[in-house]
Amino acid sequence: MRTVVVEQWGGAGNLVERETRRPEPGLNEVLVRVHAAGVNPVDWKTRATGALIEWGPVPAVGWDVSGTIEAVGPGVGMFRPGDEVFGMPSFPRQAGAYAEYVVAPARHLAPKPTTLTHVEAAALPLAALTAWQALVDTAGLRPGERVLVHAAAGGVGHLAVQIAKARGAHVTGTASAAKHDLVRRLGADEVIDYRTVRFEDAVSDIDVVLDGLGGETAERSLKVLRPGGRLITLPGPDDVPAAQDGVRAQWLLVEPDHLGLREITALVEQGALKPVVDTVLPLAEAAKAHEIGEQGRTTGKIVLTVA
Repeated sequence: MRTVVVEQWGGAGNLVERETRRPEPGLNEVLVRVHAAGVNPVDWKTRATGALIEWGPVPAVGWDVSGTIEAVGPGVGMFRPGDEVFGMPSFPRQAGAYAEYVVAPARHLAPKPTTLTHVEAAALPLAALTAWQALVDTAGLRPGERVLVHAAAGGVGHLAVQIAKARGAHVTGTASAAKHDLVRRLGADEVIDYRTVRFEDAVSDIDVVLDGLGGETAERSLKVLRPGGRLITLPGPDDVPAAQDGVRAQWLLVEPDHLGLREITALVEQGALKPVVDTVLPLAEAAKAHEIGEQGRTTGKIVLTVA
């Protein structure tokens, strides 16, 4: 099968397509024929340094996948060959979703939303699960609470805006002026142009901040939280500022979540959640996809087509 691998840690040019052996599913695993694979910042960050994840003998890239069950291993009862599925298998261990086939633990997947194409479904798992686990599972977001989403037009941010709104929150997002109309269409009640306005001068008494930027943004976000507020930061544990004045700050690393995927599917099929796909490229252009993503200007997600 065709697989995109990392020849050596470094730039996007180190991504190459290779012929590798098609894997076989083991106990409680399924083999997925990949139709589309989502591209995420963690993909190019791990490609650059090899850090964070546990790599296999052939460093194969990617986690987000949408496709069709090709075969099931012993012990799997929830899927059959031919079922359409999506998910984020094995993270943070190697999955190798930039490939024609991928093996996954069965419960790291869920039935693909019927209202989405494979390209759209592949844009969802890692980013949507990150937003869901941050806002719902970790912050315990409640109806009527005030949420601030940084980078609200980005991969995680644009889905977090929709999830927070579906949960009955008042949502404020930060984005460049050119993306304000999109963020409002996604459901944001207010949008702040981070290039011209310091967000801490524009909002206060926030219950939950979802920070996908880290660094100074995380530090400044503490200032807008009310007592009892929660800051969830995503870039890394070093970006968690010291909590103060009765607020909580913590780092979240997303994990595979069958039930979370089903909750996300329910929102999709209710019409409350839809991914924005910025760029679609063939598998052979994975390096170009990384180059585009690393510029930091993407609205929504980048997706590779495979089948």
